[in-house]
Amino acid sequence: MGRFGVTEILVILAVVLLLFGGKKIPELMKGLGSGIKEFKNASKDDHATEKKEETKE
Repeated sequence: MGRFGVTEILVILAVVLLLFGGKKIPELMKGLGSGIKEFKNASKDDHATEKKEETKE
């Protein structure tokens, strides 16, 4: 019950297309991509800070 099939994914994509339109979807994906990129960079910076603190001790 927790897994999505091909039909469910196609229905979800069709609803998203109808709600946002064809012109808004690339903007939404660009925003999502930049958000993920910022999250990864922050995660890497945090990991580097933890390593520096470990070597100081």
